[in-house]
Amino acid sequence: MNLPSVSAANLEQVYVITGAAGGLGWAMVEALVASLPAHRQAHFALIDLDGAALCQRAKSLKERGVEADTFVADLSDEQAVSDLCEHLRETYKQVDLLINNAGITHRSLSTQTSNAVIRRVMAVDYHAPVELAQGLYSQLRAAGGCVINISSMAGWMPVLGRAGYCAAKSALHQYFETFREEVRDEGVRVLMVYPSFVATNIDKNALSGDGGRAQHKQSTVGEIRTADWMANRIVQAWLSGEERLFPRDKSLFGAYLYKLAPRLFLKQMVKNFRVELDAVQGKA
Repeated sequence: MNLPSVSAANLEQVYVITGAAGGLGWAMVEALVASLPAHRQAHFALIDLDGAALCQRAKSLKERGVEADTFVADLSDEQAVSDLCEHLRETYKQVDLLINNAGITHRSLSTQTSNAVIRRVMAVDYHAPVELAQGLYSQLRAAGGCVINISSMAGWMPVLGRAGYCAAKSALHQYFETFREEVRDEGVRVLMVYPSFVATNIDKNALSGDGGRAQHKQSTVGEIRTADWMANRIVQAWLSGEERLFPRDKSLFGAYLYKLAPRLFLKQMVKNFRVELDAVQGKA
């Protein structure tokens, strides 16, 4: 196991994590704490919209001797993200790890999804990660740090009822695959994570087309993994210096099928996600 490089004079690393109050974000905090060797310390910057939950998480860390700061921010708000970056720059001279984990999705057909919902999904899932990576780039470069982006297999292939989410994750993929090569010689790394279905609140809190809460049953393909399982895989991929992390289930097969036989894939996708069409017709 090879830890990311750090000078002997600076054994405390700074980890910035969005969506850290629960789900996969908090699971990654726990996995990172467990991965630290005895001589290494970490300082966590926990970011979330839920301030009360963040305070509880920070308290839990401090009880274990791990330092943590909390930053409450709505990542769908461009000014809030800009202010967050300014606060982080003022607080930390370097950032060893930026984990763009916060995400939002919708479950609604494209023709019945408002522009406001599409813009919110794009803001949280694409614009905020880009703006954080840009806003903290000097700190990342100073540390020889890494950006971990939680993307999705939905960025590789269409998924019925999630057109805006697919678009946001596809944009995230394209941007950071390009970004990685542009900053490689500066010593900044990028790990793109492409999960399939993970048991978190992102689908429980999925938006409907009008911006409310989606009421119909979530449709899935393959095994639903726990947040802890996924977090451990991500941390191990980071420690190993990997650049991409893919699932090993039906969704990966689906991505290949979509590239090689798109019409066949689309027919199967409609069959698997039929609940999205049925919900519109009042059958769900």
